[in-house]
Amino acid sequence: MSRTEESLSGFAEGDVLDGVVVKVLPFGAFVEVAPGLHGLLVTDGPPGLGTRLPVRVERIDAGRRRFSLVRA
Repeated sequence: MSRTEESLSGFAEGDVLDGVVVKVLPFGAFVEVAPGLHGLLVTDGPPGLGTRLPVRVERIDAGRRRFSLVRA
């Protein structure tokens, strides 16, 4: 099991987490919810880099080692 898979196993869809925006893209932002663990937050108006915000785990794709977030 990879480090990402181990980290993802500690979360469930629907969990609300406190995160920090670490990368901003035209379609959203990557939010760090644990040290080294980033999820994609798709949004119309991405928050600024370094913004702290509550997010909810929308979907976990353990096979692809990815998870998506929405604003909580």
